[in-house]
Amino acid sequence: MRYLVLSDIHGNREALESVLEHARGQYDQILCLGDLVGYGADPNFVVEWARSNAAAIIRGNHDRVAVAAADDPSAYRAEAQDSTKWTRQTLTPENQDYLRRLPTGPFVLETFTLVHGSPLDEDQYLRTIRDVVPLVSSLATALTFFGHTHVQGGFVARNGDVSAIDAAQPLEIRPDHSFYLVNPGSVGQPRDENWRAAYALYSPQDRVVEFERCSYPVGKTAEKIVLAGLPAMLAGRLLMGK
Repeated sequence: MRYLVLSDIHGNREALESVLEHARGQYDQILCLGDLVGYGADPNFVVEWARSNAAAIIRGNHDRVAVAAADDPSAYRAEAQDSTKWTRQTLTPENQDYLRRLPTGPFVLETFTLVHGSPLDEDQYLRTIRDVVPLVSSLATALTFFGHTHVQGGFVARNGDVSAIDAAQPLEIRPDHSFYLVNPGSVGQPRDENWRAAYALYSPQDRVVEFERCSYPVGKTAEKIVLAGLPAMLAGRLLMGK
């Protein structure tokens, strides 16, 4: 079994379609770490795709706030608030119901775990080694996939030390009592100064994670965001990978 691991698609149809084409024939099932919606102009397309194709999926914070009336988006930045209001108005009732029913992480699948932010909080960002150190004792499996930061890579905890993962090369999951927190990167809105869509492939049999990037028609996506009446800065940041 080989898995295509996706996260933070954020309503970006063109990036999603390009990733699926780029990864064609290299996986058996699709896993998703949440944030199907928010920021992008095609939330219904992405949710309907997930409903039909994701073998396992957990919700992200944008999935939650897009459908939870009691979840006040005022804690988000202005562009995220505007995007949330637009997404709430645009989603079909069927897709709203699907997002409401998404399970929260952590979700253990075979010998690894899916979370959105961290194993303790879907809103928590794991950006630095300092963020990860307190979490190691709470990890249920040797490998945990996480998203939320939109930065491909992650961390490995070994012999009491935590270090960053180099996404420029395949990652071997060693059976030596190490713990791995792996971020496949964002499909729809990378923030590592690389505008190309990010994803990962994982083979439990080979114990290898492969980090991948692919180009997509980002100009078309940016234009759709502007035409939809979403904040223009959401279009501009796609071009910069920020």
